[in-house]
Amino acid sequence: MFSVNQCAAGCGRPAITGYNLCFIHLANPEQEYIRICEFIRKNMSITNLNVSGMRFENTDFSKHDFYGCNFKDTSFVHCDFSGIKIRMSFFDFAGFTSCDFIKSDIQFLSFAGALIDSCNFDGSEITHVNFEGAAIINSSFNNSNLYNSRFVSADLDKTSMVNCNLKHVYMVNAKLKNVPTKSSNTAEAIYEMEEQ
Repeated sequence: MFSVNQCAAGCGRPAITGYNLCFIHLANPEQEYIRICEFIRKNMSITNLNVSGMRFENTDFSKHDFYGCNFKDTSFVHCDFSGIKIRMSFFDFAGFTSCDFIKSDIQFLSFAGALIDSCNFDGSEITHVNFEGAAIINSSFNNSNLYNSRFVSADLDKTSMVNCNLKHVYMVNAKLKNVPTKSSNTAEAIYEMEEQ
């Protein structure tokens, strides 16, 4: 699991890996972004990385392994996560726009409060993942295993879950609008919808 070093500026945010300051307080955030992207490009297996608050655009995370990393409050735009293997990491309050997670292996993660817009998770293993309070729109989880994942108080709109394993998936107080689940085992999911 990632170690939490607080920002030396006293703001309470976690310091970026390799520094004693958070991303906001770095003197040259553009240079830090380049350093982190180069580090990711050169290392296919990454542990204990903290990039909280950064913004990634057109970044290739595909086929990488991530363990115990902190991506809280991070933004991802047009990023490629296809074939990624990631465990015990945090994406709380992160934003994802037009990202590709096809055939990814995602387990024991938290996407609490995240915004996921126009992303593709088709054909993925997404087990024991927390999407509590997330807003997921225009996205697809088709042909994925979502076993024991949580969508508690999540807002899903125009998001497809066709031919998915929904066993022990919690949709408690979730708002579902235009969420097709054809050929999925919906009877094995736990649905308690919020009163409208």
